[in-house]
Amino acid sequence: MPLQDADLSRWFADEVQPHEADLRVFLRRSYPSLSDIDDLVQETYARVFRAKSAGKVTEARPYLFSTARNAACDLFRRSKTISIIRLAEIECLPVVEDMPGVAEAIDHAHELAILHEAIGALPDRCRQVLTLCKVYGLPHREVARRLGISEHTVNAQVALGVLRCRNFLRAQGLMRERET
Repeated sequence: MPLQDADLSRWFADEVQPHEADLRVFLRRSYPSLSDIDDLVQETYARVFRAKSAGKVTEARPYLFSTARNAACDLFRRSKTISIIRLAEIECLPVVEDMPGVAEAIDHAHELAILHEAIGALPDRCRQVLTLCKVYGLPHREVARRLGISEHTVNAQVALGVLRCRNFLRAQGLMRERET
């Protein structure tokens, strides 16, 4: 039987959140070149939420740390690019307009509209927290202060919101199952 949102939030606050400081230390030590630990922590939380919802998590701490390691590796894998053109040859390359075409612009606008719809479908508190953190870029501490909630609740709501938005986008065909 799938866990309800309240049960997931309670589990997160009791079993996952207490390890956040250790997780951040682990990530900083293991991956010193990472510039944004906050995003990696949120990605980790979203993956742990999804795994817990699917009944895959038995021990929170080991699963949390291995998930963070995998998320960091995925981040490095996605950002790694191999240049096949020597730097000296770049100036000689013909440049075509960098602007996206009309079809790409329309697709992008459509995707943004669906993302807006996904965020709009979130419960009020979750939508508020996600918007303040991800759209306005406020730190979790500031969001907690503004909304009169704990930072633990902010972390849980962001992770839950990201997970629900992903599920919404998958249902719309904008994400494949393995895009995590």
